[in-house]
Amino acid sequence: MTASSMEHSQGQSSNGTGLAEQLESLVQALEQGLATAHSAPDVENIRVAYLGRKGLLAGLMSSLAKTPPEQRPLLGQKANQVKAMLQERLDARLQDLERNKERELLARFDPSLPGRAHWLGSLHPVTLVTEEICQAFVSLGFDIVEGPELETDFYNFEALNLPPDHPARDMQDTFYIGDQTLLRTHTSPLQVRTMERMSPPLAAIAPGKVYRRDSDLTHTPMFHQIEGFVVDKDVSMADLRGTLTAFVHQIFGQEAIVRFRPSFFPFTEPSAEVDVSCMLCGGRGICAGQACRVCKQTGWLEILGCGMIDPAVFAAVGYDPEVYTGFAFGLGVERVAMLKYGIGDLRMFFENDTRFVSQFG
Repeated sequence: MTASSMEHSQGQSSNGTGLAEQLESLVQALEQGLATAHSAPDVENIRVAYLGRKGLLAGLMSSLAKTPPEQRPLLGQKANQVKAMLQERLDARLQDLERNKERELLARFDPSLPGRAHWLGSLHPVTLVTEEICQAFVSLGFDIVEGPELETDFYNFEALNLPPDHPARDMQDTFYIGDQTLLRTHTSPLQVRTMERMSPPLAAIAPGKVYRRDSDLTHTPMFHQIEGFVVDKDVSMADLRGTLTAFVHQIFGQEAIVRFRPSFFPFTEPSAEVDVSCMLCGGRGICAGQACRVCKQTGWLEILGCGMIDPAVFAAVGYDPEVYTGFAFGLGVERVAMLKYGIGDLRMFFENDTRFVSQFG
């Protein structure tokens, strides 16, 4: 029904029968209009034209006052019925359009295509290497101990033979929280804490996070370290060398080359550093025709420091250094992971790139 026909019908509004016929004709006109509607916006435009505040139905109802009073109740009831039918037709057309859209989508769907599985995540390489290192030492008879990352100056330095004026404190650039509290610079405080509450013989490792003010290709402000120590009667440097050599071969394979170099640590005497041939360049110092940036052309990478526990440390925990001896060592987990997986930049461990992490699933 067009606007002109509605105006013509309003001229005949005094005839109740004519108004009823005009109301009924709205349904047929709506159905014809919906047949050409091919989208939800098309249906909405038709709804406004018929059921809107200024639509065709509202126009016809405005002429209801001109009909005989006795006919108005029946015409009002008829108008409500027509309105319900118009709304029903509109809803049905919307449902048809939605079903047609689904059928078009299904027609383009190929059920033979493989599904897209969600990435379930994987353990971080640092976690994997930590677990492997711990398992290696557990198989050698070591226990695992844990302790706080926020340490006191006593456990982090003084009990490890590093008094306040000791120049070796400059070897570790420390994050201080207060005068006597700091973020631990190594996991060695657990050596003291464990010996305070346990009596020899003992063999333990202490994995955990440590903090130092340092950042470059091979250092980060936060990294992971594993402290290990053995205390008993008649423990010797030969025991230390045999234990660490067995550990290196278990992690890197029997072909790994190990060397011990004399060094200095305040809490061990004598002390040594343990190097492993660089896995990135194969110990040649050259990688892909260029100087290896990891080992700096030396062909070696230091993975841990070690030595015989200094008698001063035993004195701090109440052990008799005339009866007991022991050795201790500490290694960086990230350094071991770099060697094991051939990673050239330590910062890759902390850049949160899932493409990098997913390689170790």
